[in-house]
Amino acid sequence: MPNIKPVSDLRNYNEVLKDIAVGEPVFLTKNGRGRYAIVDIEEYEKTRAILKLIGELAKGERSGNESGWLSIADIEKELGI
Repeated sequence: MPNIKPVSDLRNYNEVLKDIAVGEPVFLTKNGRGRYAIVDIEEYEKTRAILKLIGELAKGERSGNESGWLSIADIEKELGI
């Protein structure tokens, strides 16, 4: 179940920070609507790495679509396998 708290709970931020764990962010609401998410630094770094990987994969796919794809045999020849 998501951990949702009003942003006013940050007045006692130690209690809010205590509830944060990897994979379990704390969502803060303002005026009853979701506004912020506080995540563990490990989770943040993992998310950034995943987004970077997805971006690189998209660039590779674009390159393959524009310049053509290599066959497995071509790749093995290129690598000397």
